[in-house]
Amino acid sequence: MVKIQRLVLPLIFLFPGALCAESVPNNSATDVIKLIDDMEELYRGDASKAEITMRVETPYYKRSMKMESINLGTEKAFIRILSPKKERGVSTLKIDKEMWNYLPKINKVIKVPPSLMMGSWMGSDFTNDDLVKQTTLTEEYNLELAETDDTYIIDLTPRAQTVTVWGRIEYTISKADRIPLSQGFYDDKGDLIRSLVFKDPKMFQGRLIPSVMEMIPLNKEGHKTVIVYDALDFSPSGVNDSIFSLRNLRKRF
Repeated sequence: MVKIQRLVLPLIFLFPGALCAESVPNNSATDVIKLIDDMEELYRGDASKAEITMRVETPYYKRSMKMESINLGTEKAFIRILSPKKERGVSTLKIDKEMWNYLPKINKVIKVPPSLMMGSWMGSDFTNDDLVKQTTLTEEYNLELAETDDTYIIDLTPRAQTVTVWGRIEYTISKADRIPLSQGFYDDKGDLIRSLVFKDPKMFQGRLIPSVMEMIPLNKEGHKTVIVYDALDFSPSGVNDSIFSLRNLRKRF
């Protein structure tokens, strides 16, 4: 088993960025870290802006939302729903490990408490914790690398001090394209609880990136959330600290 001291997984769509295609890794600690670092860069950058469609499907209803996502590094993210009209203006601000939601109908900012971090984000199959955990997996997991002819498979197990609901995460990466293919999330009993699948690779500003993410909770039959990148800008103008503030979160538009 290869132990590493730095790990950030691209679990969600907040962090569009660059993919660095480097030499093919082997089982050494250095190369495993490099492989993870490449994946870390895939959905985030120094600053970036994305136009996203999120589709939530259940046995009872289907709903679709258009939103804009802006990030500055890994610590700051801002998401605002653009449509449908009844949800327009609902926004989320993330700074480091803290998160706030703004509800324009009642003109109120609500800080998400630790007790609700495992709750659904915007009614999707992603949780509030998924958003925050983008920057808190550092030094929390051990890695074991295996490979097939076409893929690298990284097995992540939490260290003794790590606080997590997952007993194991399995991360599969394409050798040919150096892009993620899937992530499987297992409980302490070894049962697969949810699966995140990356689909439809497209070129965005000269970079090959999966344009679709599909989260399927296997313990909720008929449920899934699909994230589609409609546009990605890796060098947006006007992205600065003023965007990531409670004042901007409350701004109506």
